[in-house]
This record gives sequence, C-alpha cells and structure tokens, in this order.
Amino acid sequence: MIKAEPKTILHFMWSYFDVLRELFDVQHKDGLIRKETLATILQRNKRDIKPQLIEYKLLRKVSDDYELRDVYYKLIEFVLFEFRPLLPEEIEKFGVSISDLFRNIKDGIHGDKDILIDRIRGLSSQIKEFADSVEKNSIRLLNECRELKSNVNQLDYREKIQRASFWIQYYILPLNSILDVNHSESITNKMLGISEFANQKRLAFTDEGIRQSFEKLYFQLIQTNDDLLKQSKVLTNELLPLIDRIRTESLILTGWITFLQSHNKIQPPKLLKSKKGNPYSKRVYLNTKEYFEQFKADEEAIIVDDDQEYETWVFNKTKYKRELIKSLPIDNFFDWCHEQLKDETSEITNEKVFALTGLLFDDEIEVNANPEMKFVSIKTKTSKLSVPILNAKKNGIS
Repeated sequence: MIKAEPKTILHFMWSYFDVLRELFDVQHKDGLIRKETLATILQRNKRDIKPQLIEYKLLRKVSDDYELRDVYYKLIEFVLFEFRPLLPEEIEKFGVSISDLFRNIKDGIHGDKDILIDRIRGLSSQIKEFADSVEKNSIRLLNECRELKSNVNQLDYREKIQRASFWIQYYILPLNSILDVNHSESITNKMLGISEFANQKRLAFTDEGIRQSFEKLYFQLIQTNDDLLKQSKVLTNELLPLIDRIRTESLILTGWITFLQSHNKIQPPKLLKSKKGNPYSKRVYLNTKEYFEQFKADEEAIIVDDDQEYETWVFNKTKYKRELIKSLPIDNFFDWCHEQLKDETSEITNEKVFALTGLLFDDEIEVNANPEMKFVSIKTKTSKLSVPILNAKKNGIS
C-alpha cells in the first residue's frame, strides 16, 4: 500500500523527471537498472531520492538490482514517444486472447449476466490494448526508418541495406499481414466477425445492461477499425516506399563504390557523348538586334483624322450557328465562312472570320481535319489567311 498522496507522487515525478528519464533510458536499453548504475545516476544529479523511489513504488527490487514498475515505465514511454517496436509474435498474443474471450462470450451468451458483462469488458480492454500496440509500433517504425533514411548514426551503405531489410522482414511485412482484413487468420478479420456479432446482439438482446455493453463494444470496434486502417495506410503508403528508397539508394551507391574500388578489374561502360541543346534559335540574338534597330531612326509621323464611316458588325452567334447546322455536313468549313460573310457584309475582315471560327468548338459540331492536311487561302480586307480544310458534321451522326 502507498501511504503518500497521489499529488505528492506526481509532484515528485515532475521535480525529478530528469533522473527518471535517465533511469528509463537505462532500462529501455539494458532491460534492468543495476544498483551501481542507480547509485551513479543519483550521485551525478546530486539527488538522494532512492528512499522515495522505493516508498512511492516507482522502483521495484529485482534481486540486487532495480526496475521501473511497468505502469510508470509505460507512462514515461508514452510521454517521450520512446516505444520499443513489438515483434509481430508479441502482437499476435492479442489475437489469441481476443479469440478466447469472444468464444467464451458466445458460449455463455445465455449464462450468468455479470460474467457475460465482465467478458465483454475484458474483450473491449484487449481490443484497446491491441490498437494501442499497433499505433505505437507504427510510430516507432516510422521514426526508425526516417532516422535510417537521414543516416543519423552515420552507417555505411551496406549496413543501411541490412537494417532496411531487417525492418521489412521482421516488423513491417508481418505487421501488415496482421492488419490485412482480407486475411482469414488476421486479428482485424477476427474483429470484423466480432463487430457483426455485437451489432446483432445490441439490436436484439432483451436485457438492457447486456445490450448496452454490446453497443459500446460495437462502436468501439468501428472506431478501432478506422484507426487500424490509418495505421495500415502508414505502413503501405509511407513505411514501405520509404524503406524501399533506402534499399535502392544504398544498393546503387554500394555498387558504384565497388566499381570505383575495382576499376582495373572491370571494363568501364562506354558512356554516351553529351550534347547541349537550346530551346531557342541560334540566330535569336541577331534577329532581336535587327528588330530593335529598325526603331532607332525616328521618322516623322503624320496623323490624319479619318472621317470615313465604317460598318458596325456584331457577331450573332445564334444566327450563324443555326445557319451552320442547316448546312451540315460541310466539306470545307472556312469556305462556308467566306460565303456567309460575302453574302451578308460589305467587306470580309480577320475579326469576322475569327468570330465564325468559334463555332467549331460547339458541342453539337464534330470537326475533322482533311487527312491529306491540305490548306486553302481566304482573302480578307487586310490579309491573306492560309487555313486548313476542315470537315464539319453534326456530332454523333455519320
């Protein structure tokens, strides 16, 4: 029994967290805190707190040595996000306990009410622990792989390949199988069957207390399924591509180093001669210079007011579209444009031709170019336009 107040213990942990962090790091690395190590840490930090560590039950004696009690170890682990990646075999134990509890629930569905509710709560607890373990593993594996990618520990390329292969073989792929809902033996697949069972019982069970327990279990499973799906996406979308890049990068660099170290033994390949190309003409400088030189000599400009009246022409799209559809099919679209303008206006201008060209983009019109890519000329007031021969017909009708 702990005689100290809870606030006293929490305040103690806050005051001496640096010491607890060191003790955690030692246990995280060695699995145990040697009595000599404990004495060294307390002496270095000038903290004589061993009696409180024992009294508040933060430390537990293991033979002549010590260890942080599991509840405090997990608390510091969670706060620091220093999770030890669990082997798939360790996570699989949840599959066994979940299956056993579910089988007992089904067998005792009409038995003692209190026992049934306790089993449902136990199943809920195991599912929660399973989801937490998967999340911790994903976080830890992602951190490990990112450190490996950035090569924090300055590993050589061969060791990076070995580490990447190790994480894939022993952690990432097995964990991905555990989360594969389509795998008949995976834990997530078993949880899918439990979810269907809980859904039936929450709607059909007559006892209110048991019905509510099944309802809580059902909604917990829905949330857990969403969370596990996110973790599965982390594995497939981030971890595997990241670690594959590490392996590929390391293999290429390792091969190149091997080639350089043994270049006398290996005939080097014939490399292609590089060529430099420009996205612009070689004569662009002279052409540009010539263009600007024509403006150097300023000529006298005479502006004469033009009182001549010009024709005001407004493009009536509806009218011309109606005329075009009536004339379909057309073998030469621009010839049709020329005839329309020649009959209806006093002069043909570029503006009018371009305005009629917009009819080609109407959804009701299907346009095809002449297979021989022939061109014809259209004479306007100021220009002579060279345009392709385009066939037009009603869209969807041959």
